[in-house]
Amino acid sequence: MSKVVDMVYPVVEKIVNEHGMEVVDVEYKKWYDVMTLTIFIDKEGGVDLDDCETIHRAIDAPLDELDPTYGAAYNLNVSSPGLDRPYKKERDFLKNIGNEVEVSLFKPIDKLKKFEGVLLSYDGENVEVEVDKKTIKLNIKDIAVIRTAIKF
Repeated sequence: MSKVVDMVYPVVEKIVNEHGMEVVDVEYKKWYDVMTLTIFIDKEGGVDLDDCETIHRAIDAPLDELDPTYGAAYNLNVSSPGLDRPYKKERDFLKNIGNEVEVSLFKPIDKLKKFEGVLLSYDGENVEVEVDKKTIKLNIKDIAVIRTAIKF
């Protein structure tokens, strides 16, 4: 994580939790030539625009006081994580057991580097994914990205 993210995360996490939501991720990166701090939030049933606005207003003053960029200008965004966001937290994995997932690995295992399957289990270090009626056990460290498979 960046120093800005390290400073911001605990401050916004406390405020977001007080509003009955959770911080899914915090990013600080250049977007359209402007440094942008994006706070991704979620709650049971998903977040809407009103939730994002509420959190934006709640964290604006504390972030100004914290001054994580030491006076450098940045844009502040509060957003839902989106359907295609990668799983990062234990909660992401646990709530998606039994659902179809897309998996991309850093290096192939059994000639598979990108595949879809059903997430069968998660134990904090490993996942099991059923692919073509076979169960594949993967260490989290070997997974580049895992997310919900989106079907249209």
